[in-house]
Amino acid sequence: MTIPRTYAAVGTGGRIPMFIDPIATTWRESARLVGLCDLSATRRRHHQKRLSEKYGLPIVPDYDATDFECMLAEQKPDAVIVCTPDCTHHDYIVRALDAGCDVITEKPLTIDAAKLSAIDAALKRNPGRSVRVAFNYRWSPGATRVRQLLAEGVIGEVKHVHYEYMLNTSHGADYFRRWHSYKECSGGLLIHKATHHFDLLNWWLDAIPSDVFARGALAFYGRQNAVARGQANLTRYPRYTGHPESAGDPFRLTLDDDPDLRALYLDAEDDSGYIRDENVFRDGITIEDTMSLLVHYRTGVTVNYSLNAFCPNEGCRVSFTGDAGRLDYVAEHASHIITGDSDIKIMAGGRHEMRIRLQKHFREAEEFSVKENPGGHGGGDPLLQEQLFSAAPPSDPFRRAACHEQGAASILVGIAANRSMETGQPVAIADLFPLAPEAARLSELR
Repeated sequence: MTIPRTYAAVGTGGRIPMFIDPIATTWRESARLVGLCDLSATRRRHHQKRLSEKYGLPIVPDYDATDFECMLAEQKPDAVIVCTPDCTHHDYIVRALDAGCDVITEKPLTIDAAKLSAIDAALKRNPGRSVRVAFNYRWSPGATRVRQLLAEGVIGEVKHVHYEYMLNTSHGADYFRRWHSYKECSGGLLIHKATHHFDLLNWWLDAIPSDVFARGALAFYGRQNAVARGQANLTRYPRYTGHPESAGDPFRLTLDDDPDLRALYLDAEDDSGYIRDENVFRDGITIEDTMSLLVHYRTGVTVNYSLNAFCPNEGCRVSFTGDAGRLDYVAEHASHIITGDSDIKIMAGGRHEMRIRLQKHFREAEEFSVKENPGGHGGGDPLLQEQLFSAAPPSDPFRRAACHEQGAASILVGIAANRSMETGQPVAIADLFPLAPEAARLSELR
């Protein structure tokens, strides 16, 4: 009989069901949840009740954020799952490692070079411990198929990539209602959101980024932009819930309309101090909503990347140009808002399209179909969860597990981009953090 591996979770907002729900269901024979830690008792009680009533799980011990070490000492988990705001990831990762625990962290690994150095130092003084970054995009069938085709050399050696990511005015706007809209909390969208995209690029190319040049601006959200467009009427209220004058605002999100948003955020405002539905056209937003990067890799590949958070549609368009042809990957889909249930709320009206097109030199183009499976990200989430929580996960020929150095390779693009936007100059990643200086390939990182 397998002895279940034990897990404690810190941060019980909207992302945590991605981890604790499969522990309570599919993987309950090999994994066991032994603790919930959060600054909000309301959120902790919500998940205790939800896990008990929905899955028949015994009431999980819960701890205030100030009692994190107490939880580790009393419950002695094998691993800690970190789902707190991005700027606090490093703190909980370091404390968990020093307590002898492995760590699974939501992306991004952290938000700046100093915090990354703290994590790296903790791993060095705790040999045998590990930090894994939960990059679920790697496991989506479309992304995996692209990786497979590039590794097969269908376009020869990749020389250039153009990557465009579009967030629409449902999903994209949601980042500007939340703590993510403050750069000191999230690092901005080039770290919080684009860490997915930079990780995919690194993994697709099996390459390590070397330097970055970036430009960005807050061009759509924020009070000043709304007023300039003649939409001052959308700036009259600080938030949407409890403000009837916001009726008719297409950016309106009210927390009392959804039971999960109410339970996790509206009901928890008194003990968390967190307002989940701030007006996207308010003063004080400190992140960009449109960004463009030029990224150079140690292997010689150059990438043009753009992210825009106020598009009418949502998804990505990626073009790889090699010395034998071109591979295009398009994935457009309906947007979503994470509510805190294991089922993500899908916004109505979005179309879904995924296609891969190969054009070799002097040849007819080929189209590749991609089969999606049940579960989030086209069936990718269940595959990642199996790797995290199964006692005997299957071998993965695509090497989709992401260690802390691979997590660092992703965020360092965003960290360098933030520095470049501040200074107006290109930034060498080696000047920020010494990431495996002798390596050229992502697969060389530990």
